[in-house]
Parts: sequence; C-alpha cells; structure tokens
Amino acid sequence: MLKKILIITGIIVVGLIVFFNWFKKDTKKHSPSAVTQIKDGDLAITINYCRPYAKGRVIFGDEQAEALQPYGKYWRLGANEATTFENNQSIMFNDKELAPGKYSMYAYPGATLWTICINKEWDRWGAQEANAEQDVFRTEVPCNNKAPFEEQFSINFEPKDTTNTFQLVFHWDKTEIKVPIKRK
Repeated sequence: MLKKILIITGIIVVGLIVFFNWFKKDTKKHSPSAVTQIKDGDLAITINYCRPYAKGRVIFGDEQAEALQPYGKYWRLGANEATTFENNQSIMFNDKELAPGKYSMYAYPGATLWTICINKEWDRWGAQEANAEQDVFRTEVPCNNKAPFEEQFSINFEPKDTTNTFQLVFHWDKTEIKVPIKRK
C-alpha cells in the first residue's frame, strides 16, 4: 500500500513539474525574455527581464482608468519572473550605493515619480509583491510621460555622459524613466 502511495505521489510531483515548466515557457510567447548588458572596462551590468506588449491597453495610470499598472502599485518591471540586475563592481544607482551581486529590481510607478527597488531575493516567479524586508534600498526617480510611444516594454542603457554616468532607461507606452548609474 505504501509503495502505491509513493508511486502516485511521484507521478503527481512529476506531472506538476512538467506543467509548471510548460506554463513558464508558454507565457514567454506573450512577453519574451530579453537581456540588456553594458560593459565599460572591467565594469559589467546585466539585466534579465521579460517584455510585455501594450496591445491597446492603458498601461500606467489610475485604477479608475483600468490601467494595467496602476500608480502606486507594485510592478516587477516586466512580466513572468522577477527582473534581475547583476553588477560585478560597486556602483551608484541613482543616489544609492550598490555592492556587487545579483538582485531583483521592481518599481512602484507614479504619475511624476517612480520608486525603484533593489531586492536581495532575485529568484522569484509571478506577480506577487516582493518581500520589502529584503530590499537593499529604494530610490525615487522622475518620469517622463510624453516620450514617443513604445509598444513593447524595454530596458536599455544610454552611453555614459561627460560625468561618466550611464542612464538606465525603462520605456513603455509613452512613459520613460531614466536612472543614473556610475562607478562607485
């Protein structure tokens, strides 16, 4: 009897693993994976994220407007699994120091300011809110809501300027956010 229970349990576990892996793969068709990297000498930063499409929806705005991402609400900065940020050297992320490591990155979008959060727990799946107790820091950056329309969410880097500062750029719909990043 115990042997049958173990066999049935094993079959259920294997079935759940197969289903979960298929589900993760299937969702990538709608929000494909992307990698954004920048290298500057011995400094390397890599961001892994998934790119949802606007598809005619209201993306950022008030809940009354039925925005996909309402102001003031948690957003994983993409879709599917958590967006990850990995740096191999200490950097200044906006006004905060970030030690080398791999982190998750998420946001609380606002009408004029966004709160960008860096969190120690990077291996997460789904839209559940991150554990704020694991935040390394939170920082606020202004947003531009009059950028050219972008159908698919993107994260990119702009080249460094005369102050040796890169701009980490989040762009979706008509909203663009730029976070200054430079070596520590």
